Amino acid sequence: MVKIEIVESLYEEIEQTFKQEADTIFDLIETLEENPTKGKLLGTVGGIVIKELKYDGFRIYFITEGFKLKFFGKEDLTDLLLKFVRMSDKKHQQKTINEIRYILAKIGTSGFE
Repeated sequence: MVKIEIVESLYEEIEQTFKQEADTIFDLIETLEENPTKGKLLGTVGGIVIKELKYDGFRIYFITEGFKLKFFGKEDLTDLLLKFVRMSDKKHQQKTINEIRYILAKIGTSGFE
């Protein structure tokens, strides 16, 4: 079973940025329950995969365990956590990705509480 978790600060940022369209964003995020391999792979840090979903000019970043995502079939995925951690526009994309990598390298996934 795929579990989706959205960091509270990101949830609030989506609500503030998209207002009326926020439900559309959350629906897009929930589509990963059915297809957890969806999204563009951006890199890995210590076995944790960083991926992004695009919506209009924005990118929504999430992290997950790379081993489970790569080697298990869709029906075999159990207890896979997709944790949505950040959002950026196209202009600040690389800065945000570098920030996620830094946090994962220095603190680990607990840095996104």
